[in-house]
Amino acid sequence: MNAVMRVFLIAILSLSFGLSSCIRNDALVDTHQAIAGHHWSYLNKVQIPFQIEDTTPGYNILINLRHTADYKYSNIFFLVHILSPDGKRSTERKEFRLALPDGEWLGKGSGNIYSYQLPYKAGYRFNKKGRYVVILEQNMRNNPLREVTDAGLRLELAK
Repeated sequence: MNAVMRVFLIAILSLSFGLSSCIRNDALVDTHQAIAGHHWSYLNKVQIPFQIEDTTPGYNILINLRHTADYKYSNIFFLVHILSPDGKRSTERKEFRLALPDGEWLGKGSGNIYSYQLPYKAGYRFNKKGRYVVILEQNMRNNPLREVTDAGLRLELAK
């Protein structure tokens, strides 16, 4: 291997390592579950279990959502249930805006699919160590809700 090739290879490797260090994924959970046939029924609740070992810090909870360009609403309503290790359940109905009044989607588009990380709770403190389950339930008038491809959860340490 000649000197020019060696310098080029070192430069490429350095650039690769430098760029990979800029990409941070500090999520404890970051998951999506596919919605069968892109028709989300009331009966099809998305369940995301996770473990909390440290109750000291705050956590950001975001709802991951993807839909097609054919989704016909500018918003979505969820029932978000949090089951704690002691079996207690909290439930909250939450609305998220997905489009501007002119119809422009707020999510990141790739082809026909739009992706969102919808902020649900910022700096949330879990009061017990153990296994939690977040259950996402679509709460729109239409059943099934068409053109939702998947839903999930992102859990990260609050900064």
